Amino acid sequence: MPRIRVTLPDTFLLAVELPVRVGDLNYGAHLGNDALLGLLHEARVQLLTHLGTAELDAATGQGLIMADVAVEYRAEAFHGDVLRIRVGAADWHKYGFDLGYEVTNQHGREVARAKTGMLCFDYRARKLRPLPEELAERLRVGVSQP
Repeated sequence: MPRIRVTLPDTFLLAVELPVRVGDLNYGAHLGNDALLGLLHEARVQLLTHLGTAELDAATGQGLIMADVAVEYRAEAFHGDVLRIRVGAADWHKYGFDLGYEVTNQHGREVARAKTGMLCFDYRARKLRPLPEELAERLRVGVSQP
């Protein structure tokens, strides 16, 4: 079976720095795959906040749901490392988009790259909804800085 290869987006909209905590380690004493998903989730939430939106609007029940994830590991990360996660969007379609993540350590070494497929979802009706044009535009160009 061929290995997964994650293609990163051409541009990134935000970079966040997150430490590897002791609870993020697995029995091999390096960053666990489950912890990496949590760090990617944090980066995604920070990106959405930066873009003026959220994963879920509790008042309306409108939000995003992750349809798939792919991770390509490149190097180990250890307790005390500070990971820089750059996030960008690509592959927009009627119901969603992909987010690409480049994860490097404080020395610039690539630790992982990942992709999450995000779909717009109505949590009350339990069905997909179209990607709002305003969100699509923000994902394409980011947020203008004054």
